[in-house]
Amino acid sequence: MIEALRGLGYSAATALADIIDNSIAAGAQVVELVFRWDGAASTISIHDDGAGMTRAELFAAMRLGDKNPLLHRQAHDLGRFGLGLKTASFSQARRLTVAARRDGEVSCLRWDLDELEAAAGDGWYLLQGPAPGSEPLLDMSSRQGSGTVVLWEAMDRIVTSGFREQDFLDLIDAVEGHLAMVFHRYLAGSRPKLKLLMNGKRVEPWDPFLSAHPATWSSPVARLQAPGGRVEVQCHVLPHKDKLDVDTHRLAGGPDGWTAQQGFYVYRNERLLLAGSWLGLGRGRAWTKEEAHRLARIRIDITNASDQEWKIDIRKSTARPPVVLRDRLVRLAEDTRERARRVFAHRGQVTRRTGGEAVSQAWRADHFKGGMRYRIDQEHPAVQGVLEQAGTLEPLVKAMLRVIEETIPVQRIWLDTAESRETPRTGFSEVPNAEVVSVLDTMYRNLVLRRGLSSELARARLRRTEPFDAFPQLVDALPDIPADK
Repeated sequence: MIEALRGLGYSAATALADIIDNSIAAGAQVVELVFRWDGAASTISIHDDGAGMTRAELFAAMRLGDKNPLLHRQAHDLGRFGLGLKTASFSQARRLTVAARRDGEVSCLRWDLDELEAAAGDGWYLLQGPAPGSEPLLDMSSRQGSGTVVLWEAMDRIVTSGFREQDFLDLIDAVEGHLAMVFHRYLAGSRPKLKLLMNGKRVEPWDPFLSAHPATWSSPVARLQAPGGRVEVQCHVLPHKDKLDVDTHRLAGGPDGWTAQQGFYVYRNERLLLAGSWLGLGRGRAWTKEEAHRLARIRIDITNASDQEWKIDIRKSTARPPVVLRDRLVRLAEDTRERARRVFAHRGQVTRRTGGEAVSQAWRADHFKGGMRYRIDQEHPAVQGVLEQAGTLEPLVKAMLRVIEETIPVQRIWLDTAESRETPRTGFSEVPNAEVVSVLDTMYRNLVLRRGLSSELARARLRRTEPFDAFPQLVDALPDIPADK
């Protein structure tokens, strides 16, 4: 049975997160993971300063299926099945040893799958004490008070054939990224609930929602009633890349990248269970992860009494919302996805100013029965100015505009965007101000000298004209021009 349980599908990162759950449930304030590289003899240990266990409690904790998942649990409890310690550990290692200290007494028990396999009969041989030679890895004599050490040895699912030290270092980085995400609400703040260390280095929290960034849009918290208790939902649209510095954009992409991190984030007692999933929701068919919605991230908080209704699995890695909540979640997500799409499409620029005044855009999308087309808006000041002065060339200019409209490389743009994971540079992005001013001055002089607008009205018109709406300071710096000049 244990060999079968090894195939539940844990990764090293998710397995370690399950062990840390037990430390948090035991009231630990400091948890340290220690990775030791020694080829096939490499080990990982987890040390905490929690309540520890008596010998009887340790024996119960080492049993499989120690808890009935249907029984009532404390509100702060992060476990459910009484399997996490064992299944998570067995998924990565063949030897699990746990040492616990309580009231000055140290107890130590271990499972060794090789010894179980070699033993005669069908007994469950739970062994006492560490394996010979492993005593220094479990020594608690220097620790004051209570605490627990979990030790993984014979890590055959990690140190596989061809596994090198650099692979071990890469594993450490991957685990750090995962734990920074899963426990970010425990790690954040000036007085965090948990201090998490990896080989002495503090793990910094990763906030999926960029909550502190002024360009992040966040909805009010929606409180929904459902079987198992109240559910809280808050929607977020993260800033466009153009609103972030390089380091912030890289970090905000998360462990799996911007597109993969979109969707719902389901928390139980502030512990992240599921990151970046649309939960099988959608209209007609389930939503997939698309570039246009990469900025949409939605927080859901449930209680630990909701596990059965949300179909939380042993690994705490899947969740399905109850039927009673699905329609409301779809509506909240539809609004968030549309907001994210607009931010992504317009590179974080607004298309409507304060007071409802629209920004004049150079392109418009015309929808018709057979689909949609992109058209140049001939009311845009730059286009309108040329047409008014074209004279006998007007038919030729209009023919040129039509050729441009009919030859937009839509498929190439779509492919380039999907493959490079970013939109093409537009709107004078990364262009020196002098170039912007050169074009802006031509437009400005045309509005004043040929269209007869006052300098003030011309500047106001340019402030709500794409792409100059993104450069209000350059527009305001344009000097007054006498109308009769």
